[in-house]
Amino acid sequence: MQIQQSFAATNQGTLFLVPTPIGNLDDMTFRSVKILNEVDLIAAEDTRNTGKLLAHFEIKTPQTSFHEHNTQQRIPELIEKLKAGTSIAQVSDAGLPSISDPGHELVVAAIAADIAVVPLPGASASLTALIASGLSPQPFYFYGFLPRKNKELVAALASFKTRQETIILYESPHHLKRTLADLNSAFGENQPIVLGRELTKIHESFERGTISELQAWYDAHDPRGEYVLLISGPGQNQVDQRSNDLSDGEIIQAVDAKIEQGFKPNAAIKWVAEQLQKRRQEVYQIYHQILANHIDDKD
Repeated sequence: MQIQQSFAATNQGTLFLVPTPIGNLDDMTFRSVKILNEVDLIAAEDTRNTGKLLAHFEIKTPQTSFHEHNTQQRIPELIEKLKAGTSIAQVSDAGLPSISDPGHELVVAAIAADIAVVPLPGASASLTALIASGLSPQPFYFYGFLPRKNKELVAALASFKTRQETIILYESPHHLKRTLADLNSAFGENQPIVLGRELTKIHESFERGTISELQAWYDAHDPRGEYVLLISGPGQNQVDQRSNDLSDGEIIQAVDAKIEQGFKPNAAIKWVAEQLQKRRQEVYQIYHQILANHIDDKD
């Protein structure tokens, strides 16, 4: 068992994991600015990008590059500096280090070397989008960027199908249309989805609807900015297919559940009919006739 006391007296340096704003510079915390001023070195994913942030807050601490293409070279160098007493702050271009960004391997190496690792709280695109999405905030499943290779992509999407949690993905504007098409193939055109775009920036927006609705939108509009995709847990869509065992009231509940997820009534009826292998008109009549009877009873 290993117990870390981050602020215990030691001759070694400390590795600080410092979050940076995902867009709005006002989201930089006082503590993050303080740490970046106090450490001996900043390991930055992109020194040019981080340089702009440091200039804005008048931070003079020197930088070294640390990105996905030089981790094998840099990690031994940074560990040696930490062992020698150098304090280092690791930052990514935006958000939390290690989350779809470099950092995890450095943390593992520091822990193995008994070097204190101190995380700072701060901006995260995934949680920022989640709390404003309108989808269930917990539990959630964060995946990040989908694989680009088709075999790995198919396997990833297949693994999502039984998940009850809200699924969180990241995507660039260049791949958004392809990803929406892949999600349509995997989950169907009526799957509820939310796109969070350019979070915390001037052109921040949330686009909510079914996959087919958002595909139609982006057939007419070019994707711009960085996206967080939030998918209502596909596993929630699995209706018990023992149609003969379902009462009319249970069918109504299944339709209402889909409407609560963001489906329009007719789309919800169609989806339930397909799952129960019934004619859409049959489910339509059950849903609307019983609702009418309920209203009559109240009158």
